[in-house]
Amino acid sequence: MKKHNRGRNWGLRLSIFAIIAFLFYACASVPKLSDETESLIKTVIQEPLPEMVKGKTGFAISDGWKIWYERIPSKASKKGTVLLVMGAANDALTWPPSFISKFTGAGYDVIRYDHRGTGLTQRLKKTDKDYTLASMANDPIAILDSLHIEKAHIIGVSMGGMISQIAVIQQEKRFQSLTSIMSSADLFDSTLPTPSPEVLPKMVSAVLKYGFFGGKKAQMKLQFVQKRILMGEATGPIASKPLAEAALYNIEKRDGFHFIAGRQHQKAIETAEPRYDGLSKLKVPVLIIHGEQDPVIPIAHGKKMAKIIPNADSLWVDNMGHDLPDAEIDLISTKILKTVEEKSF
Repeated sequence: MKKHNRGRNWGLRLSIFAIIAFLFYACASVPKLSDETESLIKTVIQEPLPEMVKGKTGFAISDGWKIWYERIPSKASKKGTVLLVMGAANDALTWPPSFISKFTGAGYDVIRYDHRGTGLTQRLKKTDKDYTLASMANDPIAILDSLHIEKAHIIGVSMGGMISQIAVIQQEKRFQSLTSIMSSADLFDSTLPTPSPEVLPKMVSAVLKYGFFGGKKAQMKLQFVQKRILMGEATGPIASKPLAEAALYNIEKRDGFHFIAGRQHQKAIETAEPRYDGLSKLKVPVLIIHGEQDPVIPIAHGKKMAKIIPNADSLWVDNMGHDLPDAEIDLISTKILKTVEEKSF
């Protein structure tokens, strides 16, 4: 009996050792933050936190969800409305302030909203039931209805691009243009390249290192590390202070970060139908933007969409991964505004 227990104890010890070794290896593979970033995070925590929600806010009811939105007014003579749809597991505050200001400064109201399971958006009834991308595409429509807006320009990134595609396919008359950024019409198209095998392990490692322990400082660090991972081989500076402030604002004044939302969003993406046929029939102006260095959705996905959509315009950005690079905001927003302004008068 003692010999049997001793063997079982050794097995348990080996299992624990293997887990510790895996965690050590995983954490070691996470990009290291610079001393400047570490110092900035400490400074942002100590300073008074600026107000980051200054527009008109409200909730739209969509398929059993209360969708939180913010309408940021234009700073010039109003030309129209731009509706922003963020990527998986992200909320409204993920949009770079510099990106938003390009549109408000050009005369457009900007609407941003929290995806299901993120920020201040919440279910009307408690349930863990999954949902589809087609269901999520009802959310931007519900927001337009709530604000009594007949038409808008829609801009989506990554999963937000997929949602935007579905929304325009289903209700094209509600949209003046579609901009799909670093997205795909079918993420599992067998004829196209797959995501880099390094991204998921690195993202999981980042969550293991910063997502569960260390309080608000660790959660803020996680945002920086994940952004660096998503940049892939792209280089360039990060607008660190706005990123740190948005992360802290989310932790202290909203509902923090929910990892479960990412799982549900991924499930919605995995079960979505290809959209090639619907996209090929669109008549509204379409702009496809993609980064040459995207490690999550390779640029071939964007190029295939551009080929099958009649009269689609495109922008391929050399130094861009799977994020909105701060160094390329001017280039990207200028190209989008050209598309948007074609249908604003």
